[in-house]
Amino acid sequence: MNRTAIVTGGTRGIGRAISARLSNDGYKVAATYAGNDEAAENCARDIGVTCFKFDVGDFDACVEGIKKIEAELGPVDVLVNNAGITWDAPFHKMSKEAWDKVINVDLDSAFNMTRNVWEGMRERGFGRVINISSINGQKGQFTQANYSAAKAGLIGLTKALAYEGAKKGITSNVVAPGYIDTEMLQAMKPEVLDGIIAGIPAGRLGKAEEIASMVAYLASDEAAFINGATMTVNGAQYIAG
Repeated sequence: MNRTAIVTGGTRGIGRAISARLSNDGYKVAATYAGNDEAAENCARDIGVTCFKFDVGDFDACVEGIKKIEAELGPVDVLVNNAGITWDAPFHKMSKEAWDKVINVDLDSAFNMTRNVWEGMRERGFGRVINISSINGQKGQFTQANYSAAKAGLIGLTKALAYEGAKKGITSNVVAPGYIDTEMLQAMKPEVLDGIIAGIPAGRLGKAEEIASMVAYLASDEAAFINGATMTVNGAQYIAG
């Protein structure tokens, strides 16, 4: 394996699990992050990936960040757009700032990153773009109009990219996780978390490693004929038609 992969938001939670899995599979992994230096240092030390700090919501920062990544690790073959935030509020109380920030980090970043690796993938005749959406981008969620819109937008972007990249050997797919056992969920009140689990037919939260396994498959040569798909990983909580 001599391929380079970028995982945005790749130093914590689901992103860290994806970085670890791809690194274990032999990829040269660049894990991007926005601000938590301690998490990045731990990620680099524990799983041996290279971490790069820049704002994926800023197009110019992505131009420079990807230049640095490619200079150090080589041309980007796999891009996992995982970076995301939430800023929840009922829609009648949602601020323009909360809308703009979530759309910027969760959706604009996918354009910023993909646009800056797309031409190279076309020239080389190979690429994998994997966008991490969410169950709430498929079904919506109370207090998450901004997040649901951004994650649904990733699905539409992916379908368009699949059409455009297919003849150039580029696949673009979505992984839509359900509720995954991360620090964010564990910080919830026990009764809230219990209510979430009660709504999952599998009877448990998902594991970050289960999302990473799906990403690793979609990144592989074996998945070359899968393009424009949305892979739901949610324990049957939401079954998309």
